[in-house]
Parts: sequence; C-alpha cells; structure tokens
Amino acid sequence: MVPREQSDFMQRIIKLRYLVGFLGEKSQCNWWPTSFYEASSIRFLEPVFSRTAPLAQYHGAVEAARRFHDENLSVGSFHIFRLPEEIEQDLHEMVQAQLLELFDPSLIVDQASALSALSKVSNGTADEAVGPVLVGKTDELRSSALLDKFGEIYRMALSSDTQALPYLVA
Repeated sequence: MVPREQSDFMQRIIKLRYLVGFLGEKSQCNWWPTSFYEASSIRFLEPVFSRTAPLAQYHGAVEAARRFHDENLSVGSFHIFRLPEEIEQDLHEMVQAQLLELFDPSLIVDQASALSALSKVSNGTADEAVGPVLVGKTDELRSSALLDKFGEIYRMALSSDTQALPYLVA
C-alpha cells in the first residue's frame, strides 16, 4: 500500500497533468495540436478503448504535453510530464488503479473551469514568467511548495496567452 503522503503527492501531479493537459490543447490555449478532451474524441476512442476511453484521453494529452515540453526544454531536464522513472511508474500504477476517482470531467468543461480548478490545486505564488522556468531540483519534487509553484506558473501563463514551462534539474 502506498503511504498517504506519497499518494497525495502523486494525486497532485496527476491532477496538474490532467488540467494542464486539457488547457494546453488546441481548443483552449493551443500549446499542442491535440483535441483529446473534446466531446467528439471520446466518441472516437470508445469503440477502441471501450472501458478505458478516459484513460486514453489522459495518456494522449500527457504524451502531447510531454513532447511539447521536451522540444522546448533542455535535454535532461524534468517537468511534470516527464519525471524520474520510478515516479512515472508509480503515477502509471495509480492512474490504472484509480481511473474514475482521479478524473473529474466537471473540472474540464471549459477553459474557465479548468483554470479555476488549477488555481485550487496550486496554492502558491510565483513571479510572472515566460519560456523555460527553473523551479528547483528533482530531489525537492515532493515539496508541496514546489508543486504549488508549478501549478501557479502554468495558471498564470495559460490565463495570459503566454507560454511558461516550469522544469527541474537533477
């Protein structure tokens, strides 16, 4: 069983991925050219992924965001869409086991609702930023303040038509 503190940490990362993944899509802020969370995409995915269409949406958006971040950040840096392998494995297991509990479709009805949810996930403050933003080291990742900073940087950028990509170094 996963300790409560680790579970809370992983749930926050998943929620950040879920919200930023939605907000970065073509219909919202157009950071990446995907539409996994549009109403029509679920109808497309359900025949292939009958029981796990929401999981397919999540993984598609996360992969699009991962590629976007990787293309715009230095090789070897980490971000919420690419974390150290052991964390990625734990996140994958949690998403598989708690799919329906983790994803609340009411949070991503539109851009305003997703930004509101993102502000609730990130209780921190951050300076306005554009482009790559170093927020810390991977060994500080489990800090609540660091996850708050990630969320706030994304919230500010996604609500102001700019791009800011918070990242970590090893």
